[in-house]
Amino acid sequence: MAMTQRLLPVSIFAALMAVIPLIPGMPPFWIVLLNNIGLAALVAMGLVLLTGVGGLTSFGQAAFCGFGAYTTAVLSTAYGVSPWLTLPLSLLVSGGAAVLLGLVTVRLSGHYLPLGTIAWGIGLFYLFSKLEFLGRNDGITGIPPLSIGTLKMLDAGTIYYAIWIAVLICALLSMNLLDSRTGRAIRALRRGHIAAEAFGVQTPRAKLLVFIYAAVLAGLSGWLYAHFQRAANPTPFGAHAGIEYLFIAVVGGAGYVWGAVLGAGIVVILKEILQSYLPLLFRGEGQLETIVFGILLVLLLQLAPTGVWPWLMGRLPFKPFRKRPDTSLALPPRDRLAAAPGALLKIDNARKQFGGVIAVNNVSFEVQAREIVALIGPNGAGKSTTFNLVTGVLTSSGGTISVNGQNIDNAPPQEVAKLGIARTFQHVKLVPDMSVLENVAIGAHLRGHSGAISSMLRLDRTDEAKLLAEAARQIERVGLIDQIDQPAGSLSLGQQRIVEIARALCVDPILLLLDEPAAGLRHMEKQRLAALLRQLRDDGMSVLLVEHDMGFVMDLADRIVVLDFGTKIAEGTPDAIKRNPDVIKAYLGTVA
Repeated sequence: MAMTQRLLPVSIFAALMAVIPLIPGMPPFWIVLLNNIGLAALVAMGLVLLTGVGGLTSFGQAAFCGFGAYTTAVLSTAYGVSPWLTLPLSLLVSGGAAVLLGLVTVRLSGHYLPLGTIAWGIGLFYLFSKLEFLGRNDGITGIPPLSIGTLKMLDAGTIYYAIWIAVLICALLSMNLLDSRTGRAIRALRRGHIAAEAFGVQTPRAKLLVFIYAAVLAGLSGWLYAHFQRAANPTPFGAHAGIEYLFIAVVGGAGYVWGAVLGAGIVVILKEILQSYLPLLFRGEGQLETIVFGILLVLLLQLAPTGVWPWLMGRLPFKPFRKRPDTSLALPPRDRLAAAPGALLKIDNARKQFGGVIAVNNVSFEVQAREIVALIGPNGAGKSTTFNLVTGVLTSSGGTISVNGQNIDNAPPQEVAKLGIARTFQHVKLVPDMSVLENVAIGAHLRGHSGAISSMLRLDRTDEAKLLAEAARQIERVGLIDQIDQPAGSLSLGQQRIVEIARALCVDPILLLLDEPAAGLRHMEKQRLAALLRQLRDDGMSVLLVEHDMGFVMDLADRIVVLDFGTKIAEGTPDAIKRNPDVIKAYLGTVA
């Protein structure tokens, strides 16, 4: 069903674009304009995945167009290589440049990332204009046209089909990629790396993958541009063009593949209209079109802040239908460590120091198999920091932490997840515009195997169906099956916390770490959560939870560990903790 919904609009759009050049009296100028829209859409499509989906802002994509254009220009003019043979080389050079630049760039965060892309974008622009074999500022002319047999694509009307076939193929590949295990990993990057890594996503690899993919699409656009214009010079590959491509992605809808095509159409046509008619209105005053263009874009984004494509889709009378996963499909159980004698989780003198502040001060406790342990204490006692030490989010300053006898001191979160440790977060970390089903399916990331290429070619359907079936089962398990297709951001805070639990259960964990799971839940919801956790314990899972609701904790936990200012002050059964004078003084209060 999902594939049919994807192919139907693509087929309609392809048929529409195919007949446009055949319309009697169609001006050649409009065909040229459509070619420019297609070329810009290819670059913007890469930015949809890189910036809109992956959250990595790049102002330097025009430079990758330059790599694609100059590669084919040099090979086809200086060495006589067939233009079609230069295509894989152009994509390879663009992708190779992305690997080198990406290894440095994707490590940056915050405002340093876009600044880094501006820096190398400007640097490459000047490099193109200074190299002798690239023709310096004059560039390379006499690039041979694309040809198929005796048909030479010498005019805009013939290369038009090559450009738009490329746009349609890339749109389909991009949508396939997003609708996959790899695509969910990329989309998870928008909420930061911590949540994604907790479920096994290799975030540097995912960032580099989407960076390379966006560069390859830009290289394809550059290759087509070179054979469309039959010349290549540095002007179209500078920082100004890079900023414009980002504008296109944002105007169309930065998280939507078809938004790239729509945004390219809006921006390219608007620029052309302004450049043609404003000089007539204002008697030749220069640069006015740039000012008006900027004002109109700001007004457009005020009307549709998330982009024009989602704004239009939100006003359609029908909504896309997605078939519910077939829950009869099952993933194989996750490989587990052989149970070692002793505690499942053992924390021995764990210590975490931030400068002069000791957040966790030589804390020791254990979690046995089939046991629910609660970690309680005042705000700032070090509970969440202890969670982060166990799950590899923070590196410890001392002590040891082991799971089933295996030392996990300072292991990365992905390796901790492989051992069967799953968690939720004190501050909910879901992707708001992804459905509940897709958010929960991120938890099963390590249990899938399909990569990016198989996803783009739609060879991952069996693997994908099992991952979604597992996610649907866990959603039903926690009682949110009616919200399965809702955007996660539309749920209440309490429901979002339950979604996080379902996502953690998709790991098939041996140990579940829950950070304030009952916060925001109503009384009956808390009762259902407590029943679920008891059932998980009875089925063989251990639970370590942080919670401030003492009624919930005392009725649920087998043992309780109490922290105060990073130090363990008590440990024991709920009845013992209730009577402990140190706990009463530090946390429970005399009324308790």
